[in-house]
Amino acid sequence: MTEPIAKQQEVVIRVVDSVAEVDRSAWNAVANPSKPSASTADFPYNPFLSHEFFHALEASGSAVRRTGWLGQHLVMESSDGEILGILPAFLKSHSQGEYVFDHAWADAFERAGGDYYPKLQCAVPFTPASGRRILVGHGKDAANRRLMLAGGLQEVCSRLGVSSAHITFMQEDEWTVLGKERFLQRNDQQFHWLNNAYKDFDQFLDVLSSRKRKNIRKERLNALKGADGNGGISIEWLTGDQLTDEIWDTFYQFYMDTGSRKWGQPYLTREFYTRIGQTMAEDVVLIMAKRGGRYIAGAINFVGSHTLFGRHWGCVEDHPFLHFEICYYQAIEYAIKHGLDRVEAGAQGGHKLARGYMPQLTYSAHFITNPSFRNAVEDYLEHERQAVERETEAIARHGPFRKDNEGNLV
Repeated sequence: MTEPIAKQQEVVIRVVDSVAEVDRSAWNAVANPSKPSASTADFPYNPFLSHEFFHALEASGSAVRRTGWLGQHLVMESSDGEILGILPAFLKSHSQGEYVFDHAWADAFERAGGDYYPKLQCAVPFTPASGRRILVGHGKDAANRRLMLAGGLQEVCSRLGVSSAHITFMQEDEWTVLGKERFLQRNDQQFHWLNNAYKDFDQFLDVLSSRKRKNIRKERLNALKGADGNGGISIEWLTGDQLTDEIWDTFYQFYMDTGSRKWGQPYLTREFYTRIGQTMAEDVVLIMAKRGGRYIAGAINFVGSHTLFGRHWGCVEDHPFLHFEICYYQAIEYAIKHGLDRVEAGAQGGHKLARGYMPQLTYSAHFITNPSFRNAVEDYLEHERQAVERETEAIARHGPFRKDNEGNLV
């Protein structure tokens, strides 16, 4: 650990460059202070916030200095060494793997003669999933600890001389608080499926318009028929001790195929999957498609107390609608069966709307040190927030759910 960056009433904030420097149980006590079985609306269990997930990213070489992710995690401690809060952060030399894009900001700042990089990024690397970012547990001092960590982040910016700090995919209540603490506020949009206590997939289909309902049934049928129309594609859900090294080897092939085509350079190493298989296999569900006795496609999902988080997918055979079946429809089936409130299927995807996934706002907060640049970004964000809100409302009006003659949901 470095020297303290802040001290107040026997509380200190330090910076560590690896989660390995923080005791696992102490990290998890503030990251997920309620056990999964007892998680509340304020503290839902989120697997991406766990020590195990961050450690897998760092120890596998996926999110490290070499790849442009140098850990700068803020750790708040009491005078006797008890960890009271954590703000996971990374010193970034680029803007890859973030899903809240600031490339235009970087270009503008550098054209004006500034150095946008390095910057501080408070996020779960490569993971566009919403959740708490300023990790403080229960207690009457929780609100004050959160403000202290936000102030600590500003102090780190000053000490390192970086252009900015960005907290992405945070919760709305955190976003609201930081808006009063010199952080600029930004909105974006994702598509989430919301579970209205459906008993099964057919009951969900019943609330859709006739055309959308028929289209989904047709897509699901054709997905399992395969490109040649002869069928033979089956779906499996794999979790826990079913996640063998052989399975991970297969899935990594899928990931590399999609990553190479989509990004040019996949972010995650093969070792990352081994590590999460060893430390958090019960939080992982692979939805895999099999044909002719071998797996041909799959998607990885992480299970929270209230949410199924869909992440990346890949395939070694192309079949019509198989992506929709594995990533969207099977995820809905899993959420219904396990009583989860929602499915977050990752970034992008207006095509998800026709499949029952509705637009939801996401939240990020940005601290910019240069006053002139801050003013320009603030003006831009004010207009952008208004545009995102209008777009979200407009898209929602064209959702797939049944409506009466007056346009009201039925």
